[in-house]
Amino acid sequence: MTATYTFDVFASLDGYGSYGPPGDWGGYWGKQGPELLERRLALYAGEHRMVFGATTFREFVTMLADSTEGSEVRDAWVTAMRGQPTTVVSSTLDGPLDWPDATVARGDAADVVARLKEESDVPLRSHGSLSLNRALMAAGLVDRVHVTIFPVLTGRSGTAPVFGGAGDFDLELLESRVLDGRTQELVYRPTPR
Repeated sequence: MTATYTFDVFASLDGYGSYGPPGDWGGYWGKQGPELLERRLALYAGEHRMVFGATTFREFVTMLADSTEGSEVRDAWVTAMRGQPTTVVSSTLDGPLDWPDATVARGDAADVVARLKEESDVPLRSHGSLSLNRALMAAGLVDRVHVTIFPVLTGRSGTAPVFGGAGDFDLELLESRVLDGRTQELVYRPTPR
């Protein structure tokens, strides 16, 4: 049986995955609330294999190393995510990695993830890793696109367009919910056009 692969990403309403100057929004664009944090923990409490590209993996390791206990970087769902077995697709990283149960997989990302989908007994999930996941979508390996849309526009400060450079896809809505009365969570099945 083939494991499902979910591309999980945060975005502003105008489609950016992060921001830079002049915006100083804080984590979650300052819009986190108890429902969002509870939902994130529920999503990551079950067994998964995490898949990251090298850039996002390095960013997570740095953010966690620079954070203090109780900061939003160390929310319970991030701790749960970090506790999952993890594969980092990279040609530049070497071990040991500052992440429990993380391994580096070298080679073409589509080949690595296709193999993981065949071999894994648990679902695969990736948070962030935009260029990796755009390549996996193009290869038809992403089963679910899980987008959490925060109610902000980051036209001047937005960086990293989530789907910038991606191919064309039809999206079938599988789930939707509103968290904390303002943040949208949408889960789609992508089909390349």
